[in-house]
Amino acid sequence: MLIERRLAELGFALPEPMPAPAGLTLPFPWVRIWDGRAYVSGHGPLQPDGTVWPARGKVGADLAEEEGYVAARATGLAILASLRRALGDLDRVTAWLRVFGMVNTAPGFDRTPAVINGFSDLILDLWGPEAGPHARSAIGVAELPFGIPVEIEAEVAIA
Repeated sequence: MLIERRLAELGFALPEPMPAPAGLTLPFPWVRIWDGRAYVSGHGPLQPDGTVWPARGKVGADLAEEEGYVAARATGLAILASLRRALGDLDRVTAWLRVFGMVNTAPGFDRTPAVINGFSDLILDLWGPEAGPHARSAIGVAELPFGIPVEIEAEVAIA
C-alpha cells in the first residue's frame, strides 16, 4: 500500500471505473495479465466518479498545452485505478516498461511530449527512479474516442 499512501500524500484519488457508453460494447479487458506483466488498454481521463473528463477537444485549439498535461495526469490516475482493480495492490507493479501516449491535436501542435509528461511525471513521483522510468512514445492524432484530449496505454512488470 506504499503507492496508495504516496498518492494520498500528493492529494490524488483514484477514479471509479468508467461505465461503457450507451450502445457501445467494449469486448476487451482494461488490464490483461500475462507472464509477469500487465498490459493496460488505452485509457482516457476520468473524473472521480468514473465519468469521462469534461474538457474535450484538440490540444492546441480547444485546450491549452497545460490542460492537456492535466488530462494526461488524470489518465494516469484512471490507469492506476484499473491496475489496482486487476492486481489488488499497486505495490505489485515492480517496473513501468512502456507507455504509448496519444494526444488529440490541432494541426501544427507538436508539443505532444510536454502533454504526456503529465502522465510520466505522476508515475515517476509515485514509483521513483528505479521502477518509474519507462520507454515512451507521445504522438499527435487527428481524433480520439468521444473527443477526449489524451489516450494512454502501458505495459508494466508485476510481482
